[in-house]
Amino acid sequence: MTEKFISTGTASGIRIINLVKQYGSVTAVDNISLEINRGEFVTLLGPSGSGKTTTLMMIAGFVVPTTGDILVGGQSIVSQPVNKRNIGIVFQHYSLFPHMTVFENVAFPLKMRKLNMQEIRQKVQAILDLVELAEMAHRYPRQLSGGQQQRVALARALVFDPPILLMDEPLGALDKKLRESMQLEIMRIQKKLQITTVYVTHDQSEALTMSDRIAVMDHGGILQLGSPEQLYEHPASRFVADFIGKSNFLTGEVTERREDGYSVKCEGGVGFIAPSSLDMQIGEKATFAIRPEKLVFYEDYFEPEQKPQGWNVVAGVVESFIYLGDLRHYEIKLPSGDVFLVQIPSRPGVESWKPGRKVEICWKQEDARLV
Repeated sequence: MTEKFISTGTASGIRIINLVKQYGSVTAVDNISLEINRGEFVTLLGPSGSGKTTTLMMIAGFVVPTTGDILVGGQSIVSQPVNKRNIGIVFQHYSLFPHMTVFENVAFPLKMRKLNMQEIRQKVQAILDLVELAEMAHRYPRQLSGGQQQRVALARALVFDPPILLMDEPLGALDKKLRESMQLEIMRIQKKLQITTVYVTHDQSEALTMSDRIAVMDHGGILQLGSPEQLYEHPASRFVADFIGKSNFLTGEVTERREDGYSVKCEGGVGFIAPSSLDMQIGEKATFAIRPEKLVFYEDYFEPEQKPQGWNVVAGVVESFIYLGDLRHYEIKLPSGDVFLVQIPSRPGVESWKPGRKVEICWKQEDARLV
């Protein structure tokens, strides 16, 4: 494969300033500001109705902001029509022309820009090489798999070398295995072209896999912005901790302020210590989050009667056990009545705890987060 289609450095940064979109009394996007660096891959992640697609459509030009501004390369684009923004867009439904071949579909944006036929052939051939569809150039969309159609849509969005690529749930129609394969393919192409990309999804694992940074959205606002690792390891709120990955939560009362965090007492006599940058007072309600994979069984790690320093230890009863091949999932009921999910890697010779068994679960104090 000869890859000739290389970005010429036309990528631009995006600056969103106090962007608002209202539909009557409903605020779909509520005064958000966001700066996306040139060549960066930023995902807008959130549930349905969070405002992520509306934000993307305002960047594209299909939705007019109520107030606020959008700058591309330092220039405002809010007054520009869609066809003047020169932005590549890929939707969940690829919107390929069924009566056109792959070559004709990809060539369409170039014909609209009135390029000569020789230049069109060169550009289309180069981008089809990049997405590994050169041999499919004369096929029609109905003769392609879902993943191949998605790559045609991506090629069409990139063939005119736009400064920005917008993608709205582009993998939503694919099955799990193909979706994971296409995630890697999109990442490969985006990194090679260094094109500024805004990606919309409700799939948190997709966002964690693909993004340089993630903006978690809900009710029209950005709740937290950061790298996948920052959001996963240091969620700023219960919503973020719950939406990105799985988390266990316990709520109690702050009983002591310590150098290493706070002591918190919950119902059923459950007590724990957790670090926090929050300024909390004695007697204040506190909720902490702990990831299932951070939990271990006491018997697997410590000798009987050992007092592990820097660890929280809580007794419980196994409620359920699920074997998933590489992982074992347990639900452990605590004295407070809360149920914790524990995720343990499967290892030969390690006993599986059955429902009804009394156990103790442990986690390092620094692995929990007060939210």
